Amino acid sequence: MKTQNAENHKKIVPIYIFTFLIIVPVCVVLSSINIFYNQNLQGILFLLISLSLLAGFFYMRTFALKAQDRAIRAEENLRYFSLTGKLFDKSLRLSQIISLRFAEDDELVSLAEKAIRENLSSKAIKQEIKNWKADHHRV
Repeated sequence: MKTQNAENHKKIVPIYIFTFLIIVPVCVVLSSINIFYNQNLQGILFLLISLSLLAGFFYMRTFALKAQDRAIRAEENLRYFSLTGKLFDKSLRLSQIISLRFAEDDELVSLAEKAIRENLSSKAIKQEIKNWKADHHRV
């Protein structure tokens, strides 16, 4: 498996992206054209199904990411607590905590403090990490 770092850590699922970004929007367009030219109940049904699929794909992804974000926040808060005896500072944004998960234990505390002090973006936090801790579980 390829070594993970700040440049290549994002995971793309081609079948999901292909379905979500190409097939479903094409279905919406074709069903809209069908309604325009034929003005029948079948075209309306196809449009409603296509729009439902579009909304479904969007919300499936959103709900999965929200659940993963909550799990990451809890895991990283526990890891920080085990290292320092206290929880993350309340001023840390979720995006910062999610980025901190890639830092090894020896970098986590100092990098979290720097993120608060300098209000680092998630991209800047990832670039600051010296010893990258891969996360192959997030989708």
